[in-house]
Amino acid sequence: MKPNIVKYCLFLLMIVFSTSLSAQKDVRKNVRKGNRAYQQQKFSEAFTFYNDALTENPASPEANYNTGNTLYRQKEWDKSVEAYNQFLAVEKENPEKMSAAWHNIGNSLLQKKELEKSMEAYKMALRMNPQDDEARYNLAVVQKMIQDKEQEQEQDQQDQQQDQSQQEQPQGQEDQPQKPEQPQEPEQMSRDNARQLLQAIEQDERQTQERVNQIKAEERKQQADENRRRNRDW
Repeated sequence: MKPNIVKYCLFLLMIVFSTSLSAQKDVRKNVRKGNRAYQQQKFSEAFTFYNDALTENPASPEANYNTGNTLYRQKEWDKSVEAYNQFLAVEKENPEKMSAAWHNIGNSLLQKKELEKSMEAYKMALRMNPQDDEARYNLAVVQKMIQDKEQEQEQDQQDQQQDQSQQEQPQGQEDQPQKPEQPQEPEQMSRDNARQLLQAIEQDERQTQERVNQIKAEERKQQADENRRRNRDW
């Protein structure tokens, strides 16, 4: 009886092992199909293949990560963040891949205009991979956007206080100035788009500084003319 029991156990192990190998092959097959569809920019089709791979193995790092990419390409920001987080839950050994996932989470959150959360995600990407220059660049852009947003909020408060003060005066009221529109974030936060955004911000700052310098120069010229007139009168 004992030899028969041993043979039966070995037979079960062979079945389990064979089933496991078959499932792994199906996962790799679906991932490869998804990759081909993704390269052809057939993102919905690619998502279907990756989802089939995850049905066979929910812990597949590549399927989870690539699912996040397809969802990002389809502008499903919330779902893409969920997929990247699922990847981070199963990938614990490769810092560069984990950094890439945090980087992409930052991109998705930026598309949602959640600037503070996006900033933290880029910081996590840099902690995992300090050599990620794109994450460092995007972090600088987001920090600049947060700074500009805070300055705009302060300006809005000052405008509201000024409007309230004018309303309290007995003379006629002036129309409230319109709030400038927020610049639209780029559709995809690539390095080139981030660079263009930062260059536009820097150009605005340069133009503003030039106007300030011109005003100061005119004031100095007026003061010099006034001093000359006073010297002649004296």
